[in-house]
Amino acid sequence: MRILARLKQSPVLGLAVGLVITLALSTWIFKGEQSDQRLQYRQRLAVMHANALAMSVAESAPTEIQPRLVSARAAMPELESVLVVGGMQMLASTKAEDQAPRQLQREEKALFDLSNLIRTARETNLGEGVVRKKIIQVEEKAPGHITVTVPYIDHGKFAGILQIRFNASGLDPASAPLDSFELPLMLLVIALILGPFFGLHADRRIEFSKVFTLGVLLALSLFYQHEQLDKLSLGAARVNESVASSYRNVVDRLDKVGFSGQTRELGGVSLWDTDHYQRPLGMIASDGSVNAAAQVTNFDMRTRFLQRSLWAINLLGVIVLLYFMYGYAARTLKALKENANAYAYVAPAMVGMLVLVFFPFAYGISLAFTDTTLFNEFLPFSERWIGWENFQSILGDFNVFERTSDGLVWHYQNFYWTLLMTIIWTVSNVVIGVTLGFILAMALNTDNLRGKTIYRVLLILPWAIPNYITALVWRGMFHPQFGVINQFLQMVGMQPVAWFDGVVSSFVTGLATNGWLSFPFMMVVILGALQSIPKDMYEAAEVEGANRWQRLRYITLPLLKPTLIPSIVLSVVWTFNMFNIIFLVSGGEPGGANEILITKAYKIAFENYQYAYAAAYSTVIFMILLVYGFFQTKITKATESY
Repeated sequence: MRILARLKQSPVLGLAVGLVITLALSTWIFKGEQSDQRLQYRQRLAVMHANALAMSVAESAPTEIQPRLVSARAAMPELESVLVVGGMQMLASTKAEDQAPRQLQREEKALFDLSNLIRTARETNLGEGVVRKKIIQVEEKAPGHITVTVPYIDHGKFAGILQIRFNASGLDPASAPLDSFELPLMLLVIALILGPFFGLHADRRIEFSKVFTLGVLLALSLFYQHEQLDKLSLGAARVNESVASSYRNVVDRLDKVGFSGQTRELGGVSLWDTDHYQRPLGMIASDGSVNAAAQVTNFDMRTRFLQRSLWAINLLGVIVLLYFMYGYAARTLKALKENANAYAYVAPAMVGMLVLVFFPFAYGISLAFTDTTLFNEFLPFSERWIGWENFQSILGDFNVFERTSDGLVWHYQNFYWTLLMTIIWTVSNVVIGVTLGFILAMALNTDNLRGKTIYRVLLILPWAIPNYITALVWRGMFHPQFGVINQFLQMVGMQPVAWFDGVVSSFVTGLATNGWLSFPFMMVVILGALQSIPKDMYEAAEVEGANRWQRLRYITLPLLKPTLIPSIVLSVVWTFNMFNIIFLVSGGEPGGANEILITKAYKIAFENYQYAYAAAYSTVIFMILLVYGFFQTKITKATESY
């Protein structure tokens, strides 16, 4: 019983749970990486064969393509089929039933569309001088069968596509098998032996016992992860050696059928071993040897994100251990038992929040650390990871204006200009909304006011109507030619205003619209708070000789503070993210000068298709509002009871 009691007090259970989580997540990540390694191996072989054939027929006359493909197909039996398409013509095919050359048939339109897609990608990359569109298309629909489509180049110009179907059945690099059961189980047993042994002899050294337990967790986790990384590295080396061996084999076989004069290397690097953008990987030399330095660099780049993930897993394991070590797990279990019914009632809501709020939020935060766009979203997450670059680009650009011979030129697309406009927009709207709402609430709180119910209904209407309808109505009212506001100005002898052509006038359109929408909310909140103030306090102050201003200053405003400050904080957050008004009324015109942060993030995402940059923009918005809300409530102490 004494041993069991001490075991209960030791952090053995936390060590076991933390280590199980760490080892399980690490194993899952390593298995996924090994699966990607195998997929890469198969696709590299298929791409290498496709590039070899494409370069074999690159300078061939149209009548020579078919016999050259037949010869190459005979030399490489792993190629199930090869065809060449140029425009609406099937120029060559190794399938007798295709009867090439001939016109493409209606059901083969997908080949024509694919040819146009690859041509556009190649021309875009060459024209822009950047690599952002895939030139080589790889599909692996059936297990072990890979279809690769590469450009067919005739004397330096795009002439069509070459498509091969590669049989990769049974192909697997001789990689070192990862430990999925034996080593993690052995490490767990070691932890369970060391944990209670030390815990039973550490009555007077409790803190040191905790440090020791943390050390055991980290040491065993790091040992396991280091072993697996070494095996992945060995597997990557064997993959490169297998690709190099296959490269040498293909060279020999093609040379025997008369392809010895084809271009296959540049600067000592194989041009056949490329990525999907047709960039040489540089890991295979022209003589078929492996470039060890390039291999190490490539592996380090691939595992950089993996290593960060492993540190995050280790941190999670430490948190779980501390959670058990300091008794929080026992308290949680006790609370769950005592309040089982309450937790059962809130469980559906928590699941909904997890799926609809927390997961999208966490995904958006993680997306902000990548370079995801419309053109590379299919790539693995690890290849899109760029760290803090998006935030550095957003926050590190201080080029708000520049001086020219014509004067100051403001850069409306700069983050700090947009932030300034957002602050001006928020402050001005909140001031208008709170001021009008307070004045109207004071008026409606007047005793014996006739028609009070009618006034309340009329004044709440702007808030009751959907704001996008109101925004469109106000946009129509500000129309330069047909808007009622300009028509009224002309009736009184004034000139019409081009409301959306100037920075200030365009800002006024949004300010007027949002002011119309915002005052009812503040009016209702303040009116409710005013009606909760006891009338006796005003009567006592009046008896003591206090005038209206003194009653307002010393009674009304202090008692309104617990209600008014949270409402202002909420109004600031709403106005800071008031997307509809800016987007529907002024559209941020002129030239984006009146954009606020949320509309700029929207346009970056859905007009420029820079999803990651927009996610970083949104993360910055969230942090600004989080800091504001924290300090606002901290300084005003509005949420504290009196």
